[in-house]
This record gives sequence, structure tokens and C-alpha cells, in this order.
Amino acid sequence: MTTQPQPTVHGLDGTLVEPDWPSLTLPEVRQLLAGFPSLGEPLEIAWTSPRPLSAAALVRAERSSVFVKRHHRSVRDRDGLHEEHRFLDHLLAHRVSVPRVLRDSRGETAIEAGDWTYEVHSTAPGIDLYADVISWQPFTSAAHARAAGAALAALHLASESFSAPARKPQPLVASFSIFSADDPAAGMETYLRARPLLDTNTGVRRCAVRALDLLAGFHGELHPHLAHLESLWTHNDLHCSNLLWSDATEHAQATAIIDFGLADRTNAVHDLAHAIERNIIEWLALVQHPDCPEEVPLHLEDLEALLDGYQSVRPLSAQEAAALAPTTALCHAEFALSEAEYFLGPLHSEEKARMAYDGWLLGHAEWFRCARGASLLDAIRRWAARSTSPDFRGVRS
Repeated sequence: MTTQPQPTVHGLDGTLVEPDWPSLTLPEVRQLLAGFPSLGEPLEIAWTSPRPLSAAALVRAERSSVFVKRHHRSVRDRDGLHEEHRFLDHLLAHRVSVPRVLRDSRGETAIEAGDWTYEVHSTAPGIDLYADVISWQPFTSAAHARAAGAALAALHLASESFSAPARKPQPLVASFSIFSADDPAAGMETYLRARPLLDTNTGVRRCAVRALDLLAGFHGELHPHLAHLESLWTHNDLHCSNLLWSDATEHAQATAIIDFGLADRTNAVHDLAHAIERNIIEWLALVQHPDCPEEVPLHLEDLEALLDGYQSVRPLSAQEAAALAPTTALCHAEFALSEAEYFLGPLHSEEKARMAYDGWLLGHAEWFRCARGASLLDAIRRWAARSTSPDFRGVRS
């Protein structure tokens, strides 16, 4: 009998590598889905996700196909997944197209077994057009960028009535507490002390101090607008691969938003800045050629389309628009630290953690201070000035 090769996943440099977590197997899935009798017998694993931070797969069962995701309990325990599931339930109730979290025969959505925590989702409508695209790669058309912006804006409108508090400290969450503070140095101390693996790591400490210095000017630009940024739950990872699409054409519409693993209570500008950071800047070029920051590709046509799409559904206030450029330079910081915590803890890899705290936290902060980074922020500032001018019809009071 021929042994099936282990599926590969996206590596830190954009190449395909062996996974950190074992892939889901059909016997494992059958045992899990025995608690979901309405699905019938699982027949096959139709597709294995190439994303590296968990094990996930599309499973074809007798009566339905479902998406199964398995986390190490040190990354997501039952309570951590419940935070995400409550948000998804709220969005569905407010007519946002997201996957439905399924409950087993006991009514549970987060199933713990040994070292693992599982979740099972219905398949959302649409096709996974960017299924194999790694983060930081661009849209294939400006029309897709515009549709993504509109979808994110609709999510934010629905989220305004979701009152859950911020998530508990845990790896792989894109929070926004350091630079939303009046004193980022104090915010950094609070963040690190809540995460002992980061707090005691000399490399993290060194890069955190340097990043605070590099990003101080952007916090100064953001600070006058902070009081005007309303707190709400946000997705924090709206990459093109976290959307499903109506068809495979360049004019496809976004039909669903998926993968809420990084969600937390931040603000709409922070989430929109993350969408810019994920889709408009090809950061992998900086990984592959760190001595060439001025050659990192930018997709300014997609930037305009993404922001115009957002503005068509939920126009930014003048204060929000003014906050967008500095937030774009700042929003990466906490997720870089959160990834470092993941690499130091569950994966026990100082080498990978260094990529997060030195390559991403510090490297991206340095890039925003170079001419190429400044050109992107200036493009956002120009859009903000234009979009909130008296002649712009979508102005939000």
C-alpha cells in the first residue's frame, strides 16, 4: 500500500514546509464527528489547509461537508474558542455571511480531547479562490479589493452591537492595547508582563524597546484621534484568502468572511489597517531580501479600491480617516509579539520566535520609517483627506 505524503504548509519565508502539527486523519475525524450524528459518516478528507498555525481540513460526510479545525490546547482551549464562537453567532444573527459553528450532541462547539481542542464549521457560501495564497500576497484585481473593503465594513456595522469584553491573553491574537494607550511604554510593560515567555526573553525585550522608539512618531500622530475610535470586536486578518468568492472572475464578489482566530476587541480603524498591512504590502520580499526595503512591492491601486469599498458601506469619520495611516504603521506590533509567544511556547522554537520579534516587530517598524514605507502612509493620508472633504459624498459625521 502506498503511503500518502504528509501535506505541506506555508513556511515563514513563503516556501512550503513540513507542518508543525500533524495533519488530521480520517479515523481521527470519524471519532470527532461521531458527536455530530446529523452529518452522517465521514467519507474523506477532501482538502487539507496549508495554513501552519493549526491543523484544518474540509471533510466530506454522508449528508454534508464540514470544515474541521484542531488546535493545541496551549493555543486555543475551550474558553478561548468560545470567545470566537460567540462573535460568529452574533454576526450570523446580524446577517453577516460567516461560517456557522456546529454544536455536537451535547451542545458543545469546542471539543477538548487530550492535548487538542476541535471545532467544526459548516461550509460558508462561495468558492475558496485564494485557498493556497499565503498572507501578504495581493488581490488578483482591484475589484476584489473593493469587495473585500465592503465586506469588512458590513462586519463592523454588525459588530457595533456585540458587547463582549476583550479576549484573555493567549497566543495568536491581534490585539491593540500597547499603542492605544497614552503611554506606549507602559502599555508594552503591561502586555509583556501578562505573557511570561515574552517578559523574560532578552531578545523580545531588546526589540520591543527599539520598536517603541521607531514607532513613537506614529503614536504621536495617532494619539489625538484615539478618543474618537470606538471599541468593537474586529476580524484582524482580512486577507484575500480569508474571504470566499462568488466566482473565479476578476469581478467576483466576496460572499463570506472566514477564519476569526485573530479576532479581538480593537476598533474599526485597526481592523482596516490590518487589511492594508495584509494585502497591500508584499512583506515576503523583505524576508527574502532584507537589505532591499525600498524594493518591497506595494499595490496602491488595490489600496484605493479597498478603502473606497469600505467607505461605500461604512464611511469613516474625519477622525477615523486621520487615524488610519499611523495605525497602519502600528497595527502589526501586537500580533508579531503574539506570534513570538506562540513560537516560544507551544513550538519551543527560539529561531522562529526571533523571526517574529526581530524580523516582523522590529523589521516592519524599520520599514515604515524608510522612504518606501513613508510613500504608502502618504498615499493613505491623501486618501483620508480626499475622502473626508466636503465634496466627498460618503462623509460620515
